[in-house]
Amino acid sequence: MARAPADLNLGVIRPEPEPEPEPERDRRAEPITGGMDESIFAHERLDAYRASTEMLVLADAVAAALPRGRAYLADQLRRAALSIALNVAEGAGELSADDKARFYRIARRSATECAAILDACRLLNLAPADSMARGRTLLLRIVAMLTALVLQLGQRCSGSGSGSGSGSQ
Repeated sequence: MARAPADLNLGVIRPEPEPEPEPERDRRAEPITGGMDESIFAHERLDAYRASTEMLVLADAVAAALPRGRAYLADQLRRAALSIALNVAEGAGELSADDKARFYRIARRSATECAAILDACRLLNLAPADSMARGRTLLLRIVAMLTALVLQLGQRCSGSGSGSGSGSQ
């Protein structure tokens, strides 16, 4: 009677090894597409919106790191940063060029408000300088994009918009 080699273990079924899980990606700045449907909202195509959501995340981190007793600054920074993203989205959803420009101007003013709050945090030594510098750079970029959008829309309409604000820097 022939014997099977000892290393073959005939008749033993071994389970397949589990596949390695995929590393988590930071999806906060990616557009939400809803699975198989690849359509996106108009605001998700705008760099100004993507930058504003990046600022929202940074503002929340700065606000969370503020010392006790500075809740008023944290709240104002969070509200102003959220206002940028919401007004860009609302403007992108408008059909009228005048209305689009009005929302973009409001978003621009919220961005400059964020800059002033970050300045206050810097002057009061309440937040790390690197966070302040990143926020300032991001806000300058957002203001520049929103200014360009408003000026581009102003060329399309006669300049007699119903929106508020002068559009000047």
